Amino acid sequence: MIIRERENDFVMIEQMHHAQFAGDVMTKWESGLFQGSQLRKSVDYAIRMHDYGWENLDRTPFWNDKKQVPYSLFDFPKAPKVIFYTYGIDAVEKVDRYAALLCSRHYIQFFLKDSSEESQAFLKQEEERKERIIATLDNFDEGIFNFHYALLALGDTISVFACVNEPGATQETINPFFKKGLSLSSELGLAEPTMKPVWVDEQTIALDVFPFETPITSTLVQKIVSKTVIAEKGLLDSYDQAEYEEITINIRPKE
Repeated sequence: MIIRERENDFVMIEQMHHAQFAGDVMTKWESGLFQGSQLRKSVDYAIRMHDYGWENLDRTPFWNDKKQVPYSLFDFPKAPKVIFYTYGIDAVEKVDRYAALLCSRHYIQFFLKDSSEESQAFLKQEEERKERIIATLDNFDEGIFNFHYALLALGDTISVFACVNEPGATQETINPFFKKGLSLSSELGLAEPTMKPVWVDEQTIALDVFPFETPITSTLVQKIVSKTVIAEKGLLDSYDQAEYEEITINIRPKE
C-alpha cells in the first residue's frame, strides 16, 4: 500500500493499482529506443505485475500502532514482505519466466544490505531462481536484461511520484525524495542523467525528458479513508467500506 497522509484522512493506493499505472506509462516507451523488442510483451507484463504479491495483502491493510497510521510499502516489516514477494514472483513465473526474472531483480535490491536470516534466505532463493530461469532461456543477454529492468524501475518511480504527491504539488510541497528529480539509469541509453517531473496542474505531470511515443493518459485508482471513521470502526472496516475512486493523470513533455 502507498499511503499519503492528509489532515483528516489517508489517501490509500494499492500496489497493484500503482503497478498498473506504471504499466500504462511504460507501454508508451519509444519503439526506436527499445532494446530486445522481441521481449517487449514480457517486459510490459513484468511492469504491470511487479507488485502482484501485494494484491491480497492490500485489501486488508494493517495498522502501524507505533506510528498510528496504516502500514505502507515503506515501513511494512521485511519478514512478511519476503513471503508476499515470493508469492508474487512465483505467480508471474507461471505465466512468463522472463517477466518473473525482472520482478525478482526488482525485489532483490531491497534486501542486499539486510543481514537478517529471512533476507539472506530470500536472496539465496532468488539467485537460484535466476540461474534456473536463465538456463531455460534461449540467447539470454544480460545487457538487454539490464535495460529491461531499468524500464521497470523507471516506470515504478514515475508511478510512485504520482502516488505520493498531492496532485498539483509545487516545488515547495513536493515529496522530499523527488526534489532533485529521478535518476535515469545509464542502461536506458539516454543522454540525460536525471528526469524532473513537475505537476503543471492537478491532472497533468510534465517531464523534461520524454522518451515516449505520445503523451500518456492513465487512471490512478485510490481510496480516501477518514481518520474519524478509522477511530470509530477500525482500519479494516473503514477501508472496506470506502469507495474506490479514479483519478485521471496526463503525462506530457515539458513545454
